[in-house]
Amino acid sequence: MKSIYYYRTIIGKIGIGEDGHAITDVFFEGEDVKGEVRETPLIKEAYRQIKEYLEGRRKTFSIPISPKGTEFQQKVWNSLMNIPYGETKSYKDIALAVGNEKASRAVGMANNRNPISIIIPCHRVIGKNGKLVGYGGGLHIKEHLLKLEKENSN
Repeated sequence: MKSIYYYRTIIGKIGIGEDGHAITDVFFEGEDVKGEVRETPLIKEAYRQIKEYLEGRRKTFSIPISPKGTEFQQKVWNSLMNIPYGETKSYKDIALAVGNEKASRAVGMANNRNPISIIIPCHRVIGKNGKLVGYGGGLHIKEHLLKLEKENSN
């Protein structure tokens, strides 16, 4: 059974879920994820790492993750993990990285379905014109995360 637990952070309330082996979800207030509300050691560690990230003290995560999705979504999410801290890529860049330059729209949909926000950094994907587009937690959170990374990327 999946366990979930909620925390208040500087970007609002987040939930973290795990399946007994790996983190399966990091989600924002208003998103509905089912599970037993229980703080496990793995969830506690994920929160500790996310908190350090939000404080500008962590640039990478070192916890097991297991996002559930289609083969294409998995390819996109793996590609997102290769975007360095403090950098951004366009949807087209990610489409090229997964081997289908015409799949920008599908990349956007996979981004939208990313179940492990922040750790799988979908916030680092922007429009080809440099504009911020779409984010599950809201554009204000995406903007906050990108600013945080820019300020701490030295």
